[in-house]
Amino acid sequence: MTTPLILDGKTLAKSTETELSNRVAKIKEHNGNRTPILATILVGSDPASATYVRMKGNACRRVGMDSLKVEMPEETTTAELLAKIDELNANPDVHGILLQHPVPDPIDERRCFDRIDVAKDVDGVTALGFGLMAMGEPVFGSATPAGIIRILDHYKVDIEGRHAVVIGRSPILGKPVAMMLLNRNATVTICHSRTRDLPEVVRSADIIVAAVGRPRFVQSDWIKAGAVIVDAGFHPEGCGDVDLEGAAPLSSAYTPVPGGVGPMTISMLIQQTVLAAERAAGITQ
Repeated sequence: MTTPLILDGKTLAKSTETELSNRVAKIKEHNGNRTPILATILVGSDPASATYVRMKGNACRRVGMDSLKVEMPEETTTAELLAKIDELNANPDVHGILLQHPVPDPIDERRCFDRIDVAKDVDGVTALGFGLMAMGEPVFGSATPAGIIRILDHYKVDIEGRHAVVIGRSPILGKPVAMMLLNRNATVTICHSRTRDLPEVVRSADIIVAAVGRPRFVQSDWIKAGAVIVDAGFHPEGCGDVDLEGAAPLSSAYTPVPGGVGPMTISMLIQQTVLAAERAAGITQ
């Protein structure tokens, strides 16, 4: 058996930053030195969410963008959050808006996501954005699924005509990545907690996207020889949703954990913010 290809998202994300830095410089030159801005909204004090927001701010700075950090208290109401999103939608200096998930109860998260202007929805969380993406229209895709497709494209993994099995049906990962794969002419099966004989379904897959949120859930004996494994999970134990120790050697290619899908999520968020700023400035790619 040949050595599997490592789908290295960390290296790809790093190399992409050079290209994005050049694009940001052109935006500033074209736009009177106005810097593209990503607004991040953090409601409450969840430490993990605060870390993610900080990482996104750092990524903005590395490519020459600004990050507008909006922090709101735990007791924020849905109405107050909607008003803040409206304010950012109306601000011409803000090119992308990210509402950090999850928001505290009892905020209506879906309503707040859907308030984001689709032109600034660089994290791909709105229902309108999902619908447009599913129809194959040009729109910003959900960041993690878009990052997965970017990895597969970069490493020239053939998608067309292959059987892709997506394990998980979340609105920001499982469902959108399934639609993106379908739009690329894969034959797609979406699995979930009610799927019967899940291991047998996974064994039929040419491409496996594990997005179930359970550590080492996908076992090595579920993997068909030569399958491509995309592990979209990350857990405190330092592992993903696939038992990669046993499964990776059976694959033709796989995303490591860490260093695979994770870095591409932030990379796509920044890339889509740069594209939004280019569109606002009338620059075409």
